[in-house]
Amino acid sequence: MKKFLVVILLVLIVAIGFIVIRFGNALFQEENTTEIIASITKLEFTNNDYIKVTDTSHGIRCVSKNKRGSQEKVIKEFMKDNEWQFKEQMGSGFVFTKDGVNVVVETRLFSRNYFLWDVPEEVFH
Repeated sequence: MKKFLVVILLVLIVAIGFIVIRFGNALFQEENTTEIIASITKLEFTNNDYIKVTDTSHGIRCVSKNKRGSQEKVIKEFMKDNEWQFKEQMGSGFVFTKDGVNVVVETRLFSRNYFLWDVPEEVFH
C-alpha cells in the first residue's frame, strides 16, 4: 500500500512539474488560469483549431495553438463561418465587418505555445 501511495505522489509531482515548466509565468497572468489550462488540455486531445474557454461580459474567450500564421488563419476562419469579412489587422486586433458594423477580435499570447482571443458578442447577433 505504501508503494502505491509513493507512485501516486510521484505521478502528481511530475504532472505539476510538467504544467509549471510548460506554462511558467503564464500561470499567473490570467484570472481564470484553471479554465484556460483545462481548455488547453481539451485542445491537445482533439483536432479542433480552437476551444471556447469561457463566456465574458463582452463575448467569448477562446484558446488556440500558436503556430506560424495560425492566429490569423483560425480567427479568420471562425469569423467567416459567422459571415463576417476581414477588413484589416491593427496590432493584436483583427477588424471584421458585416452590414456596416465593425468588430475587433483581440488576441494575446498565453504562452509561447498558445494564444487567447476574445470575440465580441456582436458577432453572434
